[in-house]
Amino acid sequence: MFKIIKKESLNPSVSLIEVEAPYIAKKAEPGQFIILRIDEHGERIPFTIADFDRDRGTVTVIFQIVGMSTEKLNELKEGDYLLDFVGPLGVASHFDGVKTAAVIGGGLGTAIAYPQAKKLHSMGVDVDMINGFRNTELIIIEDECSAACSNLYTMTDDGSNGNKGFVTTKLEELIKGGKKYDIVIAIGPLVMMRAVCQLTKEYGIKTVVSMNPVMIDGTGMCGGCRITVGGETKFACVDGPDFDGHQVDFDEAIRRSKMFSQQEKSAREAHKCRLEGMKNA
Repeated sequence: MFKIIKKESLNPSVSLIEVEAPYIAKKAEPGQFIILRIDEHGERIPFTIADFDRDRGTVTVIFQIVGMSTEKLNELKEGDYLLDFVGPLGVASHFDGVKTAAVIGGGLGTAIAYPQAKKLHSMGVDVDMINGFRNTELIIIEDECSAACSNLYTMTDDGSNGNKGFVTTKLEELIKGGKKYDIVIAIGPLVMMRAVCQLTKEYGIKTVVSMNPVMIDGTGMCGGCRITVGGETKFACVDGPDFDGHQVDFDEAIRRSKMFSQQEKSAREAHKCRLEGMKNA
């Protein structure tokens, strides 16, 4: 059993939990993920590690409430326990020889981009971090990101925070302004990562993306997380989740990501109906 020692709502649809998991915290690195189960009836849910504290023996995950399982996870409180919490899984990110980097987070992807920026910054790398959200209300962990980079640029689609535009808007502005990056790391919605890769390919900048499709067993056997990279089939849970963004077939990944959207919506609605029935009983 794994105890939740901290629970925090970051915005109306995103929550953070910090979990006691000393053995995982001891070995965790940016880019890796865990798989948890709420109880014996729960499904296996993969979450990229948002942060870890080796001294305290804790691992932090940040999740969006999008389906029945994340709805149930969000109902847990500090002091509650998770049945399973397995990791670290996946291949850790590697930053050998990097001196300048742009780390880009889109929406919830900011929680995954943060540990990447934090690691690079601790290595003395000059890090520009660009985060994008639809509006100010959805902005998360801005203070943490500010401390993990040389310069932080937070963009909003509607300009409600004073910086209107997409992450690609700011990235191209910085490149045209003379910034020379050894690497660009983009993490967020598939369409955002595709747009970043299309831009960086024009400038010949190495670009790494974190592919976080549906993962089930975490060993590559189920095939649920397969993607095409450079014309070859890869499995995000064992070969990644980091990949060369210029080699990823994003069109295929986007199509596959929508396969079970209706089932996810139906399961969440059914769970909400049960909860409302309990409250009215």
